[in-house]
Amino acid sequence: MASKTVGLVGARGHTGAELIRLIARHPQLELAFVSSRELAGQPVRAHIEGFAGELRYENLGHEEVAARGVDAAILALPNGKAGDIVAALEAQAPDTLIVDLSADYRFNQDWYYGLPELTRASYAGQKRISNPGCYATAMQLAIAPLLGRLAGPPQCFGVSGYSGAGTTPSDKNDTDKLRDNLMPYALADHMHEREVSRHLGVPVEFMPHVAPHFRGITMTVNLWLDAAMKVEDIRALYRSRYDGEPLIRILDEAPWVSNIAGRHGVEIGGFTVAPGGKRVVVVATLDNLLKGAATQAMQNLNTAFGFDELTSIPLE
Repeated sequence: MASKTVGLVGARGHTGAELIRLIARHPQLELAFVSSRELAGQPVRAHIEGFAGELRYENLGHEEVAARGVDAAILALPNGKAGDIVAALEAQAPDTLIVDLSADYRFNQDWYYGLPELTRASYAGQKRISNPGCYATAMQLAIAPLLGRLAGPPQCFGVSGYSGAGTTPSDKNDTDKLRDNLMPYALADHMHEREVSRHLGVPVEFMPHVAPHFRGITMTVNLWLDAAMKVEDIRALYRSRYDGEPLIRILDEAPWVSNIAGRHGVEIGGFTVAPGGKRVVVVATLDNLLKGAATQAMQNLNTAFGFDELTSIPLE
């Protein structure tokens, strides 16, 4: 199959770096440009360990991105910044595949919401793909197998490494303020709370926190069930649901975020049933920069181009 060209907009951030590495590994993708205002003119290899090409960062305007004629444009921009580029691409190069990593199109029914393990059956060749949020990926994968058995809103206690706060300086990525600390924020109506509630079709309650580690999410989910279940039946339900999913591992014990950092999959475990059998706690971990962002974008790119979904994604 012929190779495809990819342009990356918003290459300075942590996720952009991971995407560059994944694209560079891919035998059928060619990185045509990387756009970053702050790094314009600098060689990509000076910033991305393992990247060997001659490519340099460029500062491209919306119309310039559209004029490059790439097969796919990946947008790794802050929330609220994708619209102008999408508009330029739709006006000048409407056949371009667009994968947007921001929240801007996650609520747009005209875009495919690409959480492959849950939504790939609904992919029908769409050229507009919205990549799920990192917390939202962990929550949905932790809840989905029990979705039809819930007696109330899942309560989700999430803890992320500070890379999830991006590269723009703030309290949430200030290592001095984070040291020996856990920082709660946006404890109701968080963007990912609304995202998960929409895509699972049930209300979800989410309480995010930032911790002093750099990467990785721990998501502890409390679920009330409409009928009592035994822990072994719950574990079997998850194993059955995710059987054949190479990026999802079901564990007996609770997964540790230190074990998932730098890895491309998800671990779900720690299944615990309270007395009475109607309350279950599930723990999920993933790397927010990988399965929470770049790895998932690569799964979506591969699917849209007709490649094997896991091409260029290192498995265990």
